Amino acid sequence: MDALGIQKAIVGGFDWGARTSVIMAALWPERCKALVSVSGYIIVNLTVNLQPLPPKAELGWWYQYYFATERGRRGYSENRHAFNKLIWKLASPTWDFDDATFDRTATAFDNPDHVSIVIHNYRWRLSLANGEPRYDDLEQKLFKAPVIAVPTITIGSDFDGAAADGAAYAKKFSGKYSHRILKGIGHNVPQEAPEAFAQAIVDVDQIK
Repeated sequence: MDALGIQKAIVGGFDWGARTSVIMAALWPERCKALVSVSGYIIVNLTVNLQPLPPKAELGWWYQYYFATERGRRGYSENRHAFNKLIWKLASPTWDFDDATFDRTATAFDNPDHVSIVIHNYRWRLSLANGEPRYDDLEQKLFKAPVIAVPTITIGSDFDGAAADGAAYAKKFSGKYSHRILKGIGHNVPQEAPEAFAQAIVDVDQIK
């Protein structure tokens, strides 16, 4: 934003993009005009992450434990294209995307830093790797789960299961706020339901 000369903007995304957007709104609200977050308030808390989930929920995160091993690092490095296509299908089971759609994203997996970034992210989330020390102060602020005051629309989908109604995190947003539920949509809301996602970006600017 600084490089583009943008002082304030609406931010939004899903998965890592949603986490980034929520962090921006929490730590730098003066730079965020509003927020759209798929799956809601998903700031990482390392202490909370040490607590086990029910077996069915743990099954959904199988790849995080795979990445915790050197076998997982090697397996992802050698099969990242096929691996990510599998994850797309598992996380968005009703999305009938074609190869051309996937391939447009898959070019990013060839970045020489991609594997190291992915592996480190998931190991850090399981407290198996250290974070970047220069960001420790920011992490401590985030571990306290700060309330977000900028206007916000959160989106839940079938991927979120029982948490799709957003009730678990609604109180983390103290400003103008609304929640939307998308049925028949998996994890990748911006691509599976682009009109609904784009409409949320437009609407959050006028949220009452």
